[in-house]
Parts: sequence; C-alpha cells; structure tokens
Amino acid sequence: MNYKIIEKFVNENPIDDRLKGRIARPKFTYIGEDVLNKAISAFLSGKNILLVGSKSTGKNVLAENLSQIFNRPMRNVSFHVNIDSQVLIGSDTLANGNVVFRDGPVTSACKCGGLLVLDEINMARNEAMAVLHSILDYRRIIDIPGNDLIEIHPATRFIATMNYNYEGTRELNEALLSRFVIIDMPTISAKDLNKLLKDNYPKLKKEIKDQLVKLFFDIKTKADSGEISDSAIDLRGIFDSLDLVKAGLKLDEAFQMCLVNKVFDPYEKTLIRDVIQARFKENLSGGDVFEDYDF
Repeated sequence: MNYKIIEKFVNENPIDDRLKGRIARPKFTYIGEDVLNKAISAFLSGKNILLVGSKSTGKNVLAENLSQIFNRPMRNVSFHVNIDSQVLIGSDTLANGNVVFRDGPVTSACKCGGLLVLDEINMARNEAMAVLHSILDYRRIIDIPGNDLIEIHPATRFIATMNYNYEGTRELNEALLSRFVIIDMPTISAKDLNKLLKDNYPKLKKEIKDQLVKLFFDIKTKADSGEISDSAIDLRGIFDSLDLVKAGLKLDEAFQMCLVNKVFDPYEKTLIRDVIQARFKENLSGGDVFEDYDF
C-alpha cells in the first residue's frame, strides 16, 4: 500500500465537515493484501470498480475499507425492481412553497467527490441501467432535463458489487462491463479467516477459533457440491454468533439463530445442524468459548 500517494489524494480532495459522518467505519478490516492493492490502484487511477464473487467474499467490507482509507463519504444503492432514475438521480419536490431539486444518492455522491456503492448491480432494471451508462461514461457529467448540468467531482468513485446466480439477476451487457475494471473476489483462505477471528475476537479460545474456521469451510463444501444452497455460506453469521455468545447466549443457540435459521428448507437445516454438531459440543457457554469471560 503506497501511503504517500493515498495521503496526497486525501489532501488534494478535502471534504466538508458535514460529510465526515458518512465516511465508513468498517467493523472488519479487509484481509487480503493482493485484492486490496488492486482496489487501491484502481481507485487512485480513477477507475470504476466491479467486485464480482459469491457470498461472504467481503465485497462490501472492501468498499467500506476503501471509504475509510481514502476519506470518502460513502453512499450505497441496493438495486431491486423499484429502483428507477428518480431514486438514483433525484427529483423535484416542494420546499417552503417552492419547487426545488432534491438530490438522489448518485447526484449527492457526484457533487462532493464521494464513494457510491452500486450493490447487486446485476439486479438493476432497464431504467436504472440507462442512468448507470450515463454516470459511468468517460465524460463524467450528468445531464438532468430541466436542471443544470452536473459535473462529476474528480474524486468521485463508483464501486459496483455482483453475486453469481442470484434470483432476479441478469447478465451485464458489454457496454456496461467496459466501464469497469473487474476484481474477482476470492473466498477467504483458512489462514486469513483465522487472522480475522483473532483480530476481532482476541479472547476467543484457540480450539474454538480453529473449529469455526473448519465449520465455515464444511458449510462451503456442502454448498459447492449442491447439498445446500449458497445462502448457507454466511461468514457474517459466524461473527454474529460470537457476538451473541459474548452477550450471554449458548453457542448452539447462537448458531441456530445466525446460521441454521437463515435457510428455510427443513432438509438443509438438518444438514447444517449436523455439521455444527460434528464440530461443537452442546451447551457451550461464554466461558467455554472465550478466555477470561466475565459476563
């Protein structure tokens, strides 16, 4: 990571104090030096970035880390069928009896040099796609009929995320893809997952940490083989489970809430429960999971 170039970018692109609350404060540090360096290089060179990968590969965590690294106020658009041009760009509204234009997340980010995350971009409908083609164009302008032309701030960056094979998704056309540099997000390695657990839960007992790593890959193996759905691969669910244990819940109860109950097929629930029971004893409490547990 070239800290001098990053510092130069931040110093040359200050933000208003009112926007500092929008700078991300990620709960997790992105683990994966190769991917992080690629993203930083793309960010510094002014490229739009498309993060492609399956669930639990850290796409949104990476975006939050980039917001923090580059001191950029971040906005997020999660695409679904009802996202249209007015939601993205903004629309006219009444204020004190006058018609004024209210910025949407796109125009807000573009005016201040912010970071706009376009989440699940392959779920965007045709009208939203038309907006995306415009804002991602090399001319970096937004032409709103009846309003002033908006020039996109040179520090503005766009990061899109995309999951494979989700219901409601579709292929992105070549014209849109050509507007991005694409980073294929790998599944976290066992070594990096171990480090992530250690960094965020320093009092986690080693034997529990090692079993959690194996549990994640046990579930992923079953999903990759088609035994259970991809929705069962939930790294966030493992961290949520640990948070619940810290708050006083038993580990198997936490797993039930954060992993098992996130799938709805009874057969899949049984498979995930069996995988968990193969790794962990029942009724493990906070003292069994964490060192010096004092809840």
